[in-house]
Amino acid sequence: MGTRDDEYDYLFKVVLIGDSGVGKSNLLSRFTRNEFNLESKSTIGVEFATRSIQVDGKTIKAQIWDTAGQERYRAITSAYYRGAVGALLVYDIAKHLTYENVERWLKELRDHADQNIVIMLVGNKSDLRHLRSVPTDEARAFAERHSLSFIETSALDCTNVETAFHNILTEIYRIVSQRPMHDSPDEDSPPGNSGPIQISPTEPNAGSKSNCCKA
Repeated sequence: MGTRDDEYDYLFKVVLIGDSGVGKSNLLSRFTRNEFNLESKSTIGVEFATRSIQVDGKTIKAQIWDTAGQERYRAITSAYYRGAVGALLVYDIAKHLTYENVERWLKELRDHADQNIVIMLVGNKSDLRHLRSVPTDEARAFAERHSLSFIETSALDCTNVETAFHNILTEIYRIVSQRPMHDSPDEDSPPGNSGPIQISPTEPNAGSKSNCCKA
């Protein structure tokens, strides 16, 4: 990217939420480090990684947070969501229960996160086509009903991972850059954490692997 990590125009905190085992950690590691671990263990507590991208000549630094999906770690929620301007709500296309629980995760987001947070519904593990139990059209319709953007990804073969993160970061940037910025970005107060943010459903190009896995 040719940019030092401490040089950026905007800092956006984005959280990954969803049931345990849907692939949140591998989405994070694929996007930020171009790594995938088949043996990855359940996340304990919270971890995060960063990566910067270019949008309209501006450097956008994404601080992406990943948390455990298990109930016993739910006490961390309010701190986890604080300052987040975007969320990827992830389910496993091969496990219908993880999709059914999306509604509960969405409620938690609405309860604990900023009311203007930009949310993308992500159907992960799209490489498991032969095991699919969540029809794409059903998930897309759910996203449209709740005014979420929607995409299917595979952290394993890298399908749409870049696209998902680029789309949500670009959407946040477009909204934030249209209103006055009074403070410079810092780790505690990502830009875009106040004021109205509204997003309409988007339809990314399905199956796109363009610019895949470029860190």
